Amino acid sequence: QVQLVESGGGLVQAGDSLTLSCETSPRTFSTYAIGWFRQAPGKEREFVAAISQFGASTEFADSVRGRFGISRNYHRVLYLEMNSLKPEDTAVYFCAASGEFLSLVSGSAEYWGRGTQVTVSS
Repeated sequence: QVQLVESGGGLVQAGDSLTLSCETSPRTFSTYAIGWFRQAPGKEREFVAAISQFGASTEFADSVRGRFGISRNYHRVLYLEMNSLKPEDTAVYFCAASGEFLSLVSGSAEYWGRGTQVTVSS
């Protein structure tokens, strides 16, 4: 079974930094690529960032590249480091897992967390 639990969301000011965490199951750490998606009210869910099974590859959406970082550790925790946050980053952020890294980048995931709210005030 694959379980994903996000945490770390909150209310911040534009320009601030915030780091989200996603706790994953043991199998998820080695077998699945994991990443982040986000969804704002009235909008479709969009890809944010992803990292391959053992961290060899990473990918970011154009809107966050250069501002966000993604990493995973040996304790099965995925991180999304967000810097220079903008009001446009406001959304519910979801942790997701897929057996294929490129599929995840393309928007397809087999498992999803329940999400954590990030609100950036101008």
